Amino acid sequence: MATFVGTMLRSQGEAALAMLRQCVAACPTEQYEGRIARDTFRTVAYHTLFWTDYYLSPGEQAFELSDIHQCGGDDRVLASSPGLPQHETLAYADACREKLGRVLAAETLETLGAPCGFSRLSFSRGELYIYTLRHIQHHTGALSAYLRRTSPSLQDRAALRWVRAGWPPDAA
Repeated sequence: MATFVGTMLRSQGEAALAMLRQCVAACPTEQYEGRIARDTFRTVAYHTLFWTDYYLSPGEQAFELSDIHQCGGDDRVLASSPGLPQHETLAYADACREKLGRVLAAETLETLGAPCGFSRLSFSRGELYIYTLRHIQHHTGALSAYLRRTSPSLQDRAALRWVRAGWPPDAA
């Protein structure tokens, strides 16, 4: 059962990250600093990846800032971090995908049913994965809608594809 649940979570997590990465890769340079509500495309993309990275950690005390966070800012402290250059955001999406696979491989039914390890959230580790997927999807939808509105070449349905499951071979 743990393998089945882990396989589902990984497949859908990779699909969500692939769609986010697709938006970042497709974003024209002149739109990367464009406004989405109160933030820029760049900031929203970083925010989404930061919290994905953060919640993939075993708990808040286990999360470690890396070199990539020094450029993007610490979203736990900053309400709106500056984000990363486009190529670094793509690399961060790849790093989150790798971390997703690594941490899910270590999960068991017991760990998935245990508290998530983050004091601001009161649900299980298993539910934390679903919560994180919803967060990625929420912001990917906003980024996708922005791109379709501002970039005529991305208005075609095939320009930003739906990823059903997993990490497509052309995602990276």
